[in-house]
Amino acid sequence: MYDVVIIGCGIVGAATAYELSKYRLKVLILEAENDVSMGATKANSAILHAGFDPEPGTLMAKLNVEGAARAKELCQKLSVHYHQIGSLVAAFSKEELAVIQELYARGLKNGVSELQMVDKEELLEMEPGLSHRALGALYAPTAAVVNPWELCLALTETAVVNGVELSLNNKVKEISRRESGYQITAEKGIYQTKYVFNAAGVYSDAVHNMVAEPDFEIVPSRGEYYLLDKSEGSVVSHIIFQCPSNVGKGVLVSPTVHGNLIVGPNAEEVSKTELGSGMDTGNTVKGLRQVSELAKKTVPDLNLRRSIRNFSGIRANSTKKDFIIQEAAPGFIDLAGIKSPGLTSAPAIALYGIRLLEQSIGRTFQLKAQSTDTREKIVFQELTIEEKNKLIQKDSSYGRVICRCEMITEGEIRAAVHSAVVPVSVDGIKRRCNAGMGRCQGGFCGPRVVEILADELGKSPLEILQDHTSSYVLTEATKGGLEHA
Repeated sequence: MYDVVIIGCGIVGAATAYELSKYRLKVLILEAENDVSMGATKANSAILHAGFDPEPGTLMAKLNVEGAARAKELCQKLSVHYHQIGSLVAAFSKEELAVIQELYARGLKNGVSELQMVDKEELLEMEPGLSHRALGALYAPTAAVVNPWELCLALTETAVVNGVELSLNNKVKEISRRESGYQITAEKGIYQTKYVFNAAGVYSDAVHNMVAEPDFEIVPSRGEYYLLDKSEGSVVSHIIFQCPSNVGKGVLVSPTVHGNLIVGPNAEEVSKTELGSGMDTGNTVKGLRQVSELAKKTVPDLNLRRSIRNFSGIRANSTKKDFIIQEAAPGFIDLAGIKSPGLTSAPAIALYGIRLLEQSIGRTFQLKAQSTDTREKIVFQELTIEEKNKLIQKDSSYGRVICRCEMITEGEIRAAVHSAVVPVSVDGIKRRCNAGMGRCQGGFCGPRVVEILADELGKSPLEILQDHTSSYVLTEATKGGLEHA
């Protein structure tokens, strides 16, 4: 019997697991995919929003500001890449100036610190590459960029170190009420638990409906992006937003924590049938053209020919305007409809959900005498020369560069395989140490990563995946290769 089962291990499920791992509880995470952060968490704008956009008085407003502060603290503790570069919401008309003035007022009500209105002259001094048609902007110095899947992995790894169990490739099929709690039937077995957190992302409505009457519906929305080469990374130095509308915060242009430039997204509703067919994250000519046209309204000289990758992500929009954090049934907590600013809010959502459960059961959980709340990670290129030499003397694999674009060493890749949440794919390695994230997108280092993964996992190279289950990289041995196949 588990005390708590968390369904889903995106950023919200991971943050909940991290917080619960501090208590004397037996906790299990059930994740349908073969790795964590495989949904919206790995394909988004990677922004930690300041908190001026949500309507005052909503859960979004409360948890955005709290979550941003908590996320900054967690990134420092868990060695996650985080850059506080600030954001600008640019206005291009008198009507849009009125919108950003309203956002300024909202931000003050929501408790956002350091907000400023800047005029055209100040704006163009801050961002010379912006269109001269801009009339002014709202400046939020507390906004930041982060590595979202790295944060999710760090939270999950720390939770696992603290004793939380993680079961991958284990999709939930059915949940039934029991006198002592819930029985969950999943692909790998049947589990008994006292309490449940529903953090199933785009499928959180289906999980909710397993234990309660339908109360909301997830309406997935696809957003497409360009990721530009590092040669374009300094085109802007802040997160540049357009004025928000009823379909989202508009197309943004922003540096990333790795020095690239990200451009997007658009917004297009997709059906659950399409999601189930594996077409949910495909790119379209229409969508990318729309992103291009809208982005150049803000930065006219944007060179999208320097794109090294296009991708898309799915937002878990819902039929309710606010986050859905509620007790759907006794001891069953929905953490659903977590759209933007969901990444920012996740650390605060986790704490809010746990407090809600404690209030429901009429007791507080007991803290462990000791638990881990930090994580150390070696990033070779960020070390000093002296530190690099010392590390190579200790382990020569750190002296062999495998990914030349990102300067990722063999030692970092092998260490990633032995992390608390073991990767099973080439993209799993990419998410853990950035190998294959550069200009050639793994064209050079990919075969070597396959070889290292196979060696460390004791598998044939034919068993190594690109990403999702069944996405095998190799099909057969040729020319006498794959000695171990």
